[in-house]
Amino acid sequence: MTVLAQDHLAQSSAVAGSNPVLNITVFGIFVVFTLGVVIYVSRRATSGASDFYTAGGGFSGPQNGIAISGDYLSAASFLGIAGAIALNGYDGFLYSIGFLVAWLVALLLVAELLRNTGKFTMGDVLAFRMRQRPVRAAAASSTLAVSFFYLLAQMAGAGGLVALLLDIQDRTQQSIVIAIVGAIMVAYVLIGGMRGTTWVQIIKAFLLIVGAAVITLWVLVLYGFNFSAILAEAVARGGEAGQALLAPGKQYGTSGLTRIDFLSLALALVLGTAGLPHILMRFYTVPTAKEARRSVVWAIWLIGLFYLFTLVLGYGAAAIVGPETIRAAPGGANSAAPLLAAALGGPVLLGIIAAVAFATILAVVAGLTITASASFAHDIYANVIKSGQEVSGDQEVKVARTTAVVIGLVAIVGGILANGQNIAFLVALAFAVAASANLPTILYSLFWKRFNTTGALWSIYGGLSICILLIVFSPVVSGKPPTTPGGRSPSMIDGVDFSWFPLDNPGIVSIPLSFLLGYLGTVLGKDKVDANKVAEMEVRSLTGVGAEKASAH
Repeated sequence: MTVLAQDHLAQSSAVAGSNPVLNITVFGIFVVFTLGVVIYVSRRATSGASDFYTAGGGFSGPQNGIAISGDYLSAASFLGIAGAIALNGYDGFLYSIGFLVAWLVALLLVAELLRNTGKFTMGDVLAFRMRQRPVRAAAASSTLAVSFFYLLAQMAGAGGLVALLLDIQDRTQQSIVIAIVGAIMVAYVLIGGMRGTTWVQIIKAFLLIVGAAVITLWVLVLYGFNFSAILAEAVARGGEAGQALLAPGKQYGTSGLTRIDFLSLALALVLGTAGLPHILMRFYTVPTAKEARRSVVWAIWLIGLFYLFTLVLGYGAAAIVGPETIRAAPGGANSAAPLLAAALGGPVLLGIIAAVAFATILAVVAGLTITASASFAHDIYANVIKSGQEVSGDQEVKVARTTAVVIGLVAIVGGILANGQNIAFLVALAFAVAASANLPTILYSLFWKRFNTTGALWSIYGGLSICILLIVFSPVVSGKPPTTPGGRSPSMIDGVDFSWFPLDNPGIVSIPLSFLLGYLGTVLGKDKVDANKVAEMEVRSLTGVGAEKASAH
């Protein structure tokens, strides 16, 4: 290890003494700037549902690709994965690998096909050749559930980050901060719709990738661009358990049960993205299938580059900051990247990286909120509640704005409960819900001609119910012992135990069962399949014929 690296090591405990005024000022500048951008682009927007939901399909492929990376690279990617690698090494890097491979699965299986078939939401695709009202209600329900679990992770990240920056140990004060973040997020959506949200995501993606690149290069320079030296120092700082950072099994290899949990997590990560509504909705913001493909190319390069950075960020934090310092910090594992920034560049770099992390949280939460509100307004209000009645685009938008406020309040309450959990893990739960509730129905709709309404309802409601039930009765919610004597349990609810399901992630059970339910519902159901609709959907999904016309409605 170089002398320069040793000098920086002493600063790793200085986060509590960092400059809160500087941190909040940098973050405030970002919020004011992005709100200004949102207000500016909202003035250029036309009224109506198409502009609010999908920005009128007016973004280019590169713009949308950057926005996709901004939407996909959440607080879990920046804060959670860095902490997971710093504390669990090889097992933590599973999140980076899983999230990246999941993106490739989404592209190969569903992204362009959905874009060619749909209009605004996932419900449009599923209802294309099935009974409108029940299928749209089911699609909207699963969209809201997935969005809620994803929002938990982002809001928990906000609480942990502010706890670190301002050295706030009191959970009540952290809750107030989470509420403020939720209020800003709702403002983005109400003012700018998808157009404003997209520009926030583009700005955030640029800041996040540049910020991660700066820290990565800084760490590599300290160790003479010798990654092996970083690994050696991480092992040395890890004490007796240090060597385990380099091999599989530190987190998931302690027993047969943890190995099964590992498989369950991997399955949820790899299959989850293809069912995430807020990612799939981004493909409706470009005008043509060709631009959708261009956006995919941009997104893959940016996302893949960032996940390479997480390897250096995580092991760099283990080497320079040390696992014990990370565990003891406010926010725990989620504090690894900010602690590393403080160790390298002091309060100034910490303030900048903190602002980037906040930008990450706000942008992703805004994207989730607009997706969930659009699904409720378009699928449930316009096509279920008001079925058979003429609903104007302005009416839909009004309902979507009201829904955004409600979702913001629910996200705040959920974020307060989830505060302290590793946010990469919380996102993995959202992936499990998405893979269980949405992915089987999407794949069956696109590739199985016999698939019918009963199969769709059994798959969505069955997969969603099983997954959420297993999460509620898992150690994630209750039953884990405190990590320190007299400390708080790592479970969401402290002091109780109703965890009869032993796995942290339910994907290995809920995903296959959802596929099975979709099959059984189709085989046993009495619904007739419209062969003409099936043929039309197949042609449109594969060729894009009619997609532009549908998007323009």
